[in-house]
Amino acid sequence: MRIAVLSWESLYTLQVGGLGVVATRLCEELAKSGHEVYMFTRGAPGQPSYMYINGVNYYICEFDPGMNCMQFAYNMSKSMVKNLQEVEKYEGKFDIIHGHDWMVVDALDELKKAGYPVVLTYHSTEYGRNGSKFGDWWEFREISKKEWWGGQISDVVTTVSNAMKGELNWLYKIPMSKIEVIPNAVDPAKYQLNVDPAEVKRRYGIDPSSPLIHFVGRMEYQKGPDLLVEAIPKVLEAHPEARFVFSGSGGMKGQLEQRARELGIAHAVKFLGFVPYREFLEILNACDIVCLPSRNEPFGIALLEAWAAGKPVVATDVGGLGENVENFVDGVKVFPWPDSIAWGINYLLESPDGREHVARGGREKVKKFSWANSLAKLLKVYERVLG
Repeated sequence: MRIAVLSWESLYTLQVGGLGVVATRLCEELAKSGHEVYMFTRGAPGQPSYMYINGVNYYICEFDPGMNCMQFAYNMSKSMVKNLQEVEKYEGKFDIIHGHDWMVVDALDELKKAGYPVVLTYHSTEYGRNGSKFGDWWEFREISKKEWWGGQISDVVTTVSNAMKGELNWLYKIPMSKIEVIPNAVDPAKYQLNVDPAEVKRRYGIDPSSPLIHFVGRMEYQKGPDLLVEAIPKVLEAHPEARFVFSGSGGMKGQLEQRARELGIAHAVKFLGFVPYREFLEILNACDIVCLPSRNEPFGIALLEAWAAGKPVVATDVGGLGENVENFVDGVKVFPWPDSIAWGINYLLESPDGREHVARGGREKVKKFSWANSLAKLLKVYERVLG
């Protein structure tokens, strides 16, 4: 098959979150299995207009970002279609178009009208990104309309968990029979790094004997970093030596730093912002607990990353996290409330055997989430679409 993938982020151009990881890895798996794969995406400043990486053709789509997110998405979509049509002139017609999330729906709409089979993957919804709450501002309404329309025009919709499948059916009335679940995946070996935890902790001014709790994710309301900040005082009451590192970019960083000062916990918290991949791996492998305090979580690829690194996890019982974590077997599930999150962290800090037990369970569970399994499900979707 000749497959065109439309994604606003990738591992090798501009990456924002887990979408870029998943879209890139699935493209590479498709290429390994003998398919011709072309990704149309944004580029970082200075990148060439074409790259060939790990069997995948990357075409960088230039466009005017406009004055708001809707203009950005529309202009990017038009550029993607233009680039795709240019590539077809010398490579031949694409068999299928696969888009990722709402920002490429305008491109999918145009290509669907031109007769192409279309698949759309939802990695989240605007309702979910807003912490499982509706919004009354214009961006919320317009993005939700795009998400609804994407479900209408696509031949098949895929998403990352059964929780997300139910959310899409409830929000946008997409028939359950039209939605296929393709879980995210990881290559566990890529998240296992031999580090000296004491050395990594010292780098951030943390005593080597202090337990380190790591927040992994974007600093956005959906991911609940503020819930963890509010939980920290109760953790420090029981374990004053505990320390917290937040790695990830996002709009809440400044207000979280201010709140930490107000709570008198700034001495125990580091907000690192975006960290390079190698540094992220070093922190992940040096920490003692990974905390995922999301309000809404379609899947939670950070969960797989923590399991792959052999780390005990405290995760809120929402969406894909609740679906995939078996309580006290491969993680500790808590409510998305500060007191509950603090309880989960304290439980693991006070139970070395419990930490080892759930870490061992996670190392075993993560084996189920392989790219080979996800690829097999994706190919079945393509076969269904193409008849």
